[in-house]
Amino acid sequence: MLLTPRYGAGALADLLPSVLAALGVPGEIAALDLGLDPAIDRICVLLVDGLGSHQLAEHAADAPTLTALPRHTLTAGFPSTTATSLASFGTGLPPGEHGLVGYLIRVPGFDRAVSTLRWTLHGDGERTDLLKALPPEEFQPRPTAFERAAAHGVTVTQVAPGYQNNSGLSRAVLRGCEFRLEVSVGDLVDGVLTALEAGPRALVYAYHADLDTTGHLRGPGSRAWRGELAHTDRIVAEIAERLPPRSALLVTADHGMIAHTGSVDADTEPALRDGVTLLAGEPRARYVYTADGATADVAAAWTATLGADFTVLTGDEAIERGWFGPVVPDVVRPRIGDLVVVATGSRGVVRTGAEPIQSAMLGHHGSLTPAELEIPLAVAAAL
Repeated sequence: MLLTPRYGAGALADLLPSVLAALGVPGEIAALDLGLDPAIDRICVLLVDGLGSHQLAEHAADAPTLTALPRHTLTAGFPSTTATSLASFGTGLPPGEHGLVGYLIRVPGFDRAVSTLRWTLHGDGERTDLLKALPPEEFQPRPTAFERAAAHGVTVTQVAPGYQNNSGLSRAVLRGCEFRLEVSVGDLVDGVLTALEAGPRALVYAYHADLDTTGHLRGPGSRAWRGELAHTDRIVAEIAERLPPRSALLVTADHGMIAHTGSVDADTEPALRDGVTLLAGEPRARYVYTADGATADVAAAWTATLGADFTVLTGDEAIERGWFGPVVPDVVRPRIGDLVVVATGSRGVVRTGAEPIQSAMLGHHGSLTPAELEIPLAVAAAL
C-alpha cells in the first residue's frame, strides 16, 4: 500500500511553521496542534534519523520514554529520504517547492547525478564539491524557517555533527542557525540544554544519526538496531528530565525504514538499461531519465521486469498524484525523473556496479509505504 504525504495537514513540512507560530513569529501557519502551553517560549526539535512510527510501535519496550510521551503521527514527503525530508523540515515546504526532490537527482548542466545529501557529483567517488558550481543558496533560494525565526528575534541554534557545519545541504535548507558542534551523545544533550537558555525565545534543532546508520547496516529491528533505539530513548529522557522552565522538546524523524528481502540489479539487467540516459534516486524510489521518445518503451520494460512489487509512473503522473505537493515549478520539473519507480513490497532496485555500498545495505527507505513514510512526533514540556 502506498500513502500520499499529508502536506498542509500533518506532514514534516508543517512542523517548523507550527513551532514558529507557537513562538509568536508573524505570518506562520500552525497546521499542527502541538498542544503546547502558551507560556512555552523555548523549543527544541530533536530529529532522529530513521525513527519510523511503525518501528517505534513494534519495539515500544525498547523506548519507554518515547512510548510514554504524547505522540502524533506525521508523514515525511516524497521520496522518504534524508535530504528531501531535511529540506522540507528546514524550509517548511513540500519537495516540489524546495526542489531537493531526492537523494540523487538530475540537475541540468551536469552530466552525472547530483547528491543533494553530500552536494557532490555521483560516480566519481563523490570528490567533486559543488559548492561553487551549484551554490546552495541559489539552488534553494526560499527563506528557511530558521532565517524567518531569527529575523523576528528568536535565538536559533543547530546542534549537530561537525560535517554538517556549512555543508551544501545545511546552506541550502538549514541556514540561519548558530552552529554548535556535537561530538558525543552527552555533548548533544548538553548542547540542547545550553542552547535552550541562550535567549528569551529560543529554537533549537538537534540531529541524531546513529539509529539510521545502524538500520542501514544491520537492518531495522535487529538486535543492534534495538540497542541503538534504547540509547536514543535515553537521550530523549535526559533532555526531557532536564528541560529548563517554559521549554518543550519535540522528537520527530525524517523517514522510517524497511528490511530488504531481495533486489533487482539494474546494472546487470539489460531490460532496465535500454533507453535510459541516467538512473538516479535510490533503491526504493528510482528516477529514470530516458532518451528522447523512449519513455513509453522504458516504462513497459521496467513494468514487465519488476513485476507487482513496484509501481512505475511517469513523472507527470507522480506530480498529479500530489507526491511532491500541490506545486512543482518549471525549474524543479527536470529534476524529477521521466519515470518514477517506487517499491511497494520489500524489494528494491539496486546498482551493484555504480552503488556497491548502498546495494549491500540491509535497511532501506524512500518509498511511500507506511513503514517508510509515517514518522512520530513526541512532545515533552516543562512549565
